Amino acid sequence: MTSTAIPVSLLTGFLGSGKTTLLNHLLADARTGRVAVVMNEFGEIGLDHDLVESATEAMALLQSGCLCCTVRGDLAQTLSDLKARRDRGDIAFERVVIETTGIADPGPILQSLVMDPALADDFKLDGVLTTVDCATGPATLDAQFEAVQQIAMADRLILTKADLALPADIATLDGRLAAINPGAPRLRADHGAVDPLALFGVAPGADSPRSEALHWVAANPAKPDPAPGGPSAVRPFGLAQDRGLFERPATATGLHDGRISSQSAQIDHPISPIVFDLWLDSLMRRVSGRILRLKAVVHVEGIEHPFALHGVQHVFHPPTPLPQWPRDDKVSRIVVIGRDLPAGYLEESLALLHSRPDTTAHGH
Repeated sequence: MTSTAIPVSLLTGFLGSGKTTLLNHLLADARTGRVAVVMNEFGEIGLDHDLVESATEAMALLQSGCLCCTVRGDLAQTLSDLKARRDRGDIAFERVVIETTGIADPGPILQSLVMDPALADDFKLDGVLTTVDCATGPATLDAQFEAVQQIAMADRLILTKADLALPADIATLDGRLAAINPGAPRLRADHGAVDPLALFGVAPGADSPRSEALHWVAANPAKPDPAPGGPSAVRPFGLAQDRGLFERPATATGLHDGRISSQSAQIDHPISPIVFDLWLDSLMRRVSGRILRLKAVVHVEGIEHPFALHGVQHVFHPPTPLPQWPRDDKVSRIVVIGRDLPAGYLEESLALLHSRPDTTAHGH
């Protein structure tokens, strides 16, 4: 991935949650800049005709300078074609917004941005934006796990249609969203209008200040205490093995919300690369398909600056160094969101990161 990689935002949200209205407002807002919007069909997104300057079967050019195109073949080919046309000077845009269908799992799209060699060098994930309907959202969360998963994977949650719901119901929904994804800021759309500056520029880059990186990782945890007795007492994943790793956890609510678990941790000292590799390898080998998002700012022993790490299931973006980080802050922040994990699994795994290998011991 190059420093000039094109940022990509994924716009998701369940059917009828307001993606169309939000997107039309963004495209009409000069602060959004020039954007290439990739969608399945024009008919699904319902572009505002007042924005459209000209349209073909595959692409609509907008008066704002943005453009919208349909997926032709697969997503990788569509994005590669857009990049080639931009390089030739045929079109101009600074970022891409991919609009998913209402029941889509964001995971495969996020993975393709990293795994596909045709995309990884030219595009980078900026953030996942998920719309939530205040009026129908609670019933949707009860009935559709896809909606819960879209919320769990979000970097920003945009609450729509607040004028159609009672304040008490919105407050209850807000609490559910905070429990599913405590790190994602929840923004209120005013009849679809949201400040685009709050939606874009989410992921940290090499020139990002500390405040932006902390806002991205959104780590404000009640950190798990290290196991009593020091590092030798930490048994990574031992309890999870005893209770059956692939048993679905019991939920207090009986709703889909309970299938999602999240945990964050702060480690006050630089992490041993041995310990970090052991933790990450164990997590990926055992539950990679159940890890929806992993975001971290990690300080590793022997490396001057921390790096930002972002993973979706078993796929990780290349670590981003953060050279602007202040030298006196050596605290690592890690957030993990999982699906259908046994109770306590993430807490137990993160406790391993507080340990330090015993360098005084000698093997026999």
